[in-house]
Amino acid sequence: MIEAFGDSTRDGEWAAVRLLVDGDRIVEADAPGLTRDLRGLTLLEAAAVDGETLATDALANALGPIFVAEPRAGRVAVAMSGGVDSAVALLRAAPNAIGVTLRLWLDPEGPAADRACCSPEAVIAARETCHRLGLPHVTLDLREEFRRAVVTPFVRGYARGETPNPCIRCNGGFRFAELLAFAKRAGCDRLATGHYARIAEHRGRTLLHRGVDSQKDQSYMLARLDPRRLDRVWFPLGEQDKEATRAEAALEGLAAATRAESQEACFLAGDDYRAFLSRQGVAPRTGAIVDGSGVQLGTHDGHWTFTPGQRKGIGVSAAKPLYVIDSDARTNTVVVGERAALARTQVSASGSLYVDVDRVDVKLRYRSAAVGAHVTRAPGGFSLELDEPAFGVARGQAAVLYEGDAVVGCGVI
Repeated sequence: MIEAFGDSTRDGEWAAVRLLVDGDRIVEADAPGLTRDLRGLTLLEAAAVDGETLATDALANALGPIFVAEPRAGRVAVAMSGGVDSAVALLRAAPNAIGVTLRLWLDPEGPAADRACCSPEAVIAARETCHRLGLPHVTLDLREEFRRAVVTPFVRGYARGETPNPCIRCNGGFRFAELLAFAKRAGCDRLATGHYARIAEHRGRTLLHRGVDSQKDQSYMLARLDPRRLDRVWFPLGEQDKEATRAEAALEGLAAATRAESQEACFLAGDDYRAFLSRQGVAPRTGAIVDGSGVQLGTHDGHWTFTPGQRKGIGVSAAKPLYVIDSDARTNTVVVGERAALARTQVSASGSLYVDVDRVDVKLRYRSAAVGAHVTRAPGGFSLELDEPAFGVARGQAAVLYEGDAVVGCGVI
């Protein structure tokens, strides 16, 4: 027998829920503001109970840490962000589905926290979508865990002179690990998400593949996901485009059909990463801007405010356009030069090759075009010899390797 407590506050109002739980069943409940009595319900049944927003918030906070359900064949856990993609993934998984939303840490000083996929507003939207369909929804409060696993390495990476991609660390590591662990304790066979990616066989192994919609393909952001976990993952939107997803949500009358896209790097809460880093203790520090020969051309307020390939905002005038070539955290120096100096044909990365392969197409940034390359295994990762020069290659970004549509490797540059 355990006692669970949850509360919530908003605009000066407060609500609380107390539960006495035996196994997976509620035996006593003090939960005003809900549409039905919780006594006698399983935790799974209670997660589908609607009511006033504060009351359901409080119930969610009570259920999250203790939630467990008996296994049931065919049950699917659906990662819910509050947006249209996850809403349609839920439709595909219904009626034997349970929604789950991760509440993650957001910078409280960011200007657009309500648009983040893990904000309190997004949690409410996700829960309302589930309850409208008569389905249970669980919120997992992982703010501190997320801050340690994703935000802190992001800050430290920039301080070291890298250009880290926190979304790859989150999606390919932290987020799926937490979601798959939840799916197991919720008695689910598999986990579904609204990502535009596919899972298929390649070279005798189950691997992540690009989504059919090239404009929305998210395989790059998911590339660190261990292929050994893919047998428990389902991407129901991988075979369609965004327009079809919105049309499906609109046909069902879901509010998410017209909801705006969530932002990348959600914890920035809509702010510029430089302002965020300064609030996280990466202090301004005057340093030199030099050319390739070491001649000083100007000064800057911190090497971490620059990234390779950057052209605007350097603060140095010259007869020809200048680009950031590199930065040195140890000396707090930024090196600039003409675009030709950015060219790289050799790239090394720490990470994994998922299959043995010699030739790949590699993406070195999320928005960059793929480049053909020869790949060689190396201790702890791989090295790449590019068919043509790449410009703006940055330490800390991800090198994602493709053979056709299959993701065959991923590493950090």
